[in-house]
Amino acid sequence: MQKRPKNLDLNQLAKRIVDEAIGDETIEPSPAEQKVTAKKKATVARGKKLTSEQRTEIAKNAANSRWKSKQDVDVVSDSALPVKKTQIIA
Repeated sequence: MQKRPKNLDLNQLAKRIVDEAIGDETIEPSPAEQKVTAKKKATVARGKKLTSEQRTEIAKNAANSRWKSKQDVDVVSDSALPVKKTQIIA
């Protein structure tokens, strides 16, 4: 199901849906939707070209990056807000 264009009111949307259903009008994807589709296709194609070792290395780097960002944030006991740790060099 496609998202409702922001510039159509409900009556215009209903007419557009009926027109598409009966074949009078086809809905073209927006440029943003086309970019997302192209990016997904490129990602799949890249994944097919990689060896299992390369995929493993990419996954390890991503996991390390996620862990590093979690270790940089520390919760202060007096506050529920996370505070970023900083290194003070004297």
